[in-house]
Amino acid sequence: QVQLVESGGGLVQAGGSLRLSCAASGRTFSRYAMGWFRQVPGKEREFVTTISWSDTRTYFTYYADSVKGRFIISRDGAKNTVYLQMNSLKPEDTAVYYCTIKQGLGYYSKRDEYDYWGQGTQVTVSS
Repeated sequence: QVQLVESGGGLVQAGGSLRLSCAASGRTFSRYAMGWFRQVPGKEREFVTTISWSDTRTYFTYYADSVKGRFIISRDGAKNTVYLQMNSLKPEDTAVYYCTIKQGLGYYSKRDEYDYWGQGTQVTVSS
């Protein structure tokens, strides 16, 4: 089993920034992609961003159009941790944000491609 623990959520005004962290522990994979999804009540969990594995620290990243240019995903392989820097936040970014992990060398944007999920952290952006 793999455990994912998110942190860094909270309440912020529109235009502000937050940084989410997600630490993986337990049976970690040898090579794995990590990602962030978000969900609001009554809606499907939607893709936000993903980052690939790399042996050379050259990572591939992919973003949903709604966050491109505002959010930045990064990872620290030594700490098994992924980060999500969220800038220029909008009220429509309000959601529970979930960290996820998938064994593999690529990067993945579909929810059912991922293997494990964190419990989620609430992000609320006030107008």
